[in-house]
Amino acid sequence: MDTKKRTNSNLKQPLENKELLTTDTILMVRPKHFGYNAETAENNTFQSSEGAENDDKIKELGLGEFNEMVRLLRSEGVNVLVIEDLDQPVNSDAVFPNNWFTTHENGVLATYPMFSPSRRTERRPDIIEALEKKYGYSRRYEFEYLEGEELFLEGTGSMILDRQNKIVYACLSPRTSIMALDKFCVLFGYRKIIFHAVDDQGKDIYHTNVIMTLGSEFAVICMECIQNEDEKETVHETLRSTGKTVIEISFDQVRQFAGNMLEVRDHAGQAKIVLSESAYNALSIKQLETLASFGKLIRIPVPTIEKYGGGSVRCMMAEVFVPKTN
Repeated sequence: MDTKKRTNSNLKQPLENKELLTTDTILMVRPKHFGYNAETAENNTFQSSEGAENDDKIKELGLGEFNEMVRLLRSEGVNVLVIEDLDQPVNSDAVFPNNWFTTHENGVLATYPMFSPSRRTERRPDIIEALEKKYGYSRRYEFEYLEGEELFLEGTGSMILDRQNKIVYACLSPRTSIMALDKFCVLFGYRKIIFHAVDDQGKDIYHTNVIMTLGSEFAVICMECIQNEDEKETVHETLRSTGKTVIEISFDQVRQFAGNMLEVRDHAGQAKIVLSESAYNALSIKQLETLASFGKLIRIPVPTIEKYGGGSVRCMMAEVFVPKTN
């Protein structure tokens, strides 16, 4: 008999257990069908359709970039769980698992509502069950019922989680609903810092994690995307008050995915900062030196995945936080 508690998010009380900010274990999905998704391009301006008709070549290049990323991460002592994509259904964005689930040290595994109907089949019961069996998650919180209300919250694409201080940063967009975010905050006991962010054409930034990265001691953020001065000040002051060194990037650097990084730890507990080669090349020497003072930089080439998927290395890594045993 299944004794795990499963619930819709609005039926539980806030959770009080404090969590670590970074993990040494990530889950990645090896893609079988990677390619350009016209449905997600509706509000992801980082995707390009140029050459998208070359399906087989894009799949081949995307797979090669994925495999090299796994090799590089493992060579740096990061524990990478690789899950194979399925033959059916065809999920062109399966390589971005961070959008549909999160794990937490208090024993919770949560799943999220996705904007694009074509991406909703990425939520795989077999992955959830494997994680529950391997790590002992005792509670499952399901937010996907909100899709029926057209309310969306795409995991750590939509939310930048300061797990230590119980703060969630989120730029509102068609993929990040304030009502869905409120439900998350009530359930997990987080305080929300919301803002609006736009690109150089005035279009909503689709995911918070393309303009913001939060590390143990630093934050990378594009303040020029936040046009409201009060919102900008609130974000900056919150980061400062929690002891983060703020590294500001420009929108041109955002276009090269310089906001889409992730701090992880190796098996010895040493900090590693994962970023793409295009992001690395877009940053100034001073920015790189500042980043490197907080952890070793791991630069990974994923140009095909960035071009056609509209996401970079952070989007490819779903963090696994093992439940505390005490």
